[in-house]
Amino acid sequence: QLQLVESGGGLVPPGGSLKLSCVASGFTLDNYNIGWFRQAPGKEREGVSCISSGNSRTYYADSVKGRFTISRDNAKNTNYLEMNSLKPEDTAVYYCALHRAYFRPCKLSMMEYEHWGQGAPVTVSS
Repeated sequence: QLQLVESGGGLVPPGGSLKLSCVASGFTLDNYNIGWFRQAPGKEREGVSCISSGNSRTYYADSVKGRFTISRDNAKNTNYLEMNSLKPEDTAVYYCALHRAYFRPCKLSMMEYEHWGQGAPVTVSS
């Protein structure tokens, strides 16, 4: 059964940090580009970061550059989104997603991804 499960979300004060994890079951993660997206209340879902298969090249939305770090551990079938210096505008439900590809650059486009997790809520508030 193909499944993505995010964890690590929660409530954090401004300036704080969280590390989201996404465990992929039923996938061979090596063959997939990984994306993280988020959807704030009343807003459209947007791309946050992605990491390519093969060379693990990373991409970030301008709004999170220098604050967020995406990584992958193919042996554990797990990927991570480390979020630092969090701001209230980072409040959203965060989703991980997979796109089957190998040595092709990942994209921050929802249409690229076939498999999605259920989401992990992140609230940045004092």
